[in-house]
Amino acid sequence: MLEASSHNPDIILLDLGLPDMDGVEVIHKVRSWSNLPIIVISARSEDTDKIEALDAGADDYLTKPFSVEELLARLRVTQRRLAALQSGTGNADASFTNGKLKVDYAAGCAFLDGQELHLTPSEYKLLCLLCKNVGKVLTHTFLTQQIWGRSWENDVASLRVFMATLRKKLEKEPGSPQYIQTHIGVGYRMMKVE
Repeated sequence: MLEASSHNPDIILLDLGLPDMDGVEVIHKVRSWSNLPIIVISARSEDTDKIEALDAGADDYLTKPFSVEELLARLRVTQRRLAALQSGTGNADASFTNGKLKVDYAAGCAFLDGQELHLTPSEYKLLCLLCKNVGKVLTHTFLTQQIWGRSWENDVASLRVFMATLRKKLEKEPGSPQYIQTHIGVGYRMMKVE
């Protein structure tokens, strides 16, 4: 934990089974001061463990055993995402406004009704994809390829987790969503709000 704050790494690879502190607690502590990308590497393969880590602020979750090639691919995806966010590429406008939602692409943050939303990097990336394609249905495959650089069955499950946490932060009434509409079996669409 101290190493991360004093050495300012580009990314954290975190095992949840640490000897002196639970990995989820580490994620919470890092998120209290940084949006540094965190990839969890763990032998814990239960959905509840994955959901807990992703909800705490992890950007990705890799279950042991895994290949070095898969880890390197996930690191490349994270680097591309960081480079795009830092350079602001693909952002024709500096911000996006939709009803009470405002996304400031240059600052890398989002606001709802004037209050800043505390989003993980993956939630922010997902929100930006939806906002840049307002009114269009974005398929599960498109979204997972844009976020993680691939589209596997496990990625769709992760996408659903991130979408659920993003919706909790955006929607006042989850039963009647105002911003994000689900197209069952297909994907999601950002609705235009007046």
